[in-house]
Amino acid sequence: MSIKIVARNKKAFHEYEILEKLEAGIELLGSEVKSIRMGRVNLKDSYVRIVKGEAWVFGMHITLLESTNPHYKPDEKRPRRLLLHRKQIDKWYGRVKQEGLAIVPLMLYFNERNRAKLQIALAKGKTKHDKRETLKRKMADREARAAMKDRY
Repeated sequence: MSIKIVARNKKAFHEYEILEKLEAGIELLGSEVKSIRMGRVNLKDSYVRIVKGEAWVFGMHITLLESTNPHYKPDEKRPRRLLLHRKQIDKWYGRVKQEGLAIVPLMLYFNERNRAKLQIALAKGKTKHDKRETLKRKMADREARAAMKDRY
């Protein structure tokens, strides 16, 4: 599987514990695709909400190109609809309502058919203690790998 990753949401891995992942298509306007191909996208403060039975991504910033027609410039932070199956939306909506989970975008990429896809995740917020524990575990793993590397 050959994918071209355009943007990652590193903050999501720090703030949330990822429970389940899903690939979603995005409804984009013409000039936005070119901007994404050039890597002019930011997922940092974006989130997904289900509104009236449709999944929408809010806060995803796609910077427009200078070559875009001046009469046609969509809002850079406009909500964008995600293309998901009804069963997936209903299943995740139920879990969000019952368990108090969040839906966060993880990365934006082009798949092998050259379609822009957004990987979203069902996530549970971490507490301050959990974040510290994760950092400690990462440091211990890094030190262990360095020790193994020095040994061989």
